[in-house]
Amino acid sequence: MNEPITCTPKRLDRSQWIPAARRAAEINPLNHPPIERLTRIMPSFAPDSMSISVLTTKYWRTDGVHLTVGFLDNPPKNLRRRILSHMNAWNKTAKIKFTETATDPQVRIARLPDDGYWSYLGTDVLQIADDQPTMNLESFTMQTPDSEFYRVVRHETGHTLGCPHEHMRRELVNQIDSQKAINYYGATQGWSEQEVRQQVLTPIEESSLWGTLHTDPGSIMCYQIPGSITKNGQAIPGGTDIGQQDFDFLALVYPK
Repeated sequence: MNEPITCTPKRLDRSQWIPAARRAAEINPLNHPPIERLTRIMPSFAPDSMSISVLTTKYWRTDGVHLTVGFLDNPPKNLRRRILSHMNAWNKTAKIKFTETATDPQVRIARLPDDGYWSYLGTDVLQIADDQPTMNLESFTMQTPDSEFYRVVRHETGHTLGCPHEHMRRELVNQIDSQKAINYYGATQGWSEQEVRQQVLTPIEESSLWGTLHTDPGSIMCYQIPGSITKNGQAIPGGTDIGQQDFDFLALVYPK
């Protein structure tokens, strides 16, 4: 198994959660959580503005995604072209297009060293100041192995398109031994217990999700989880490239 992808999707400041959720629902009404269904299956659910904002998804318009992309540190043209080609790999089955621009780009890519790989989620990129990155590809160059473009650039682009982490679905979280995960990610990533719980051990509320009935452990949006930290000793393989179920799901979200 390769070193695990340890992308950490950026979260907006708490003060932005409610306006970001409202904006997401304006862009795509399907982002608004199904309140009636949630109150039926979760009697304790309180549909106030903050709880609704937490459950709001962040997908773009269903009639297609066309986002402009800018590079904050002016990397060479061949690197910019290579990154864009991997971002646009998502358009195989879905109406998705990323186009480079130097004027007011919506997606802004940085290569900040020691800052990891990350992206804001979907429509949340619109809440970020124009001079700040919405995605980071730590120290990517033309010498970076091609495999990393497949598994990292395509993964982060999935977040930009609104896809959360697949391994955060309850079906996979339940397979992980909490203490072993805390020890493992603390040793390999330097994460605190709180960070491990946020990134690996806290499942997404399934009733708020779009998508398939069951999880896809081979999804490009899934961490590679070693068998040493699962309860049954079996690894969760994760994805090193966009899988067929990934393509099928995005075709439903952004149909051509």
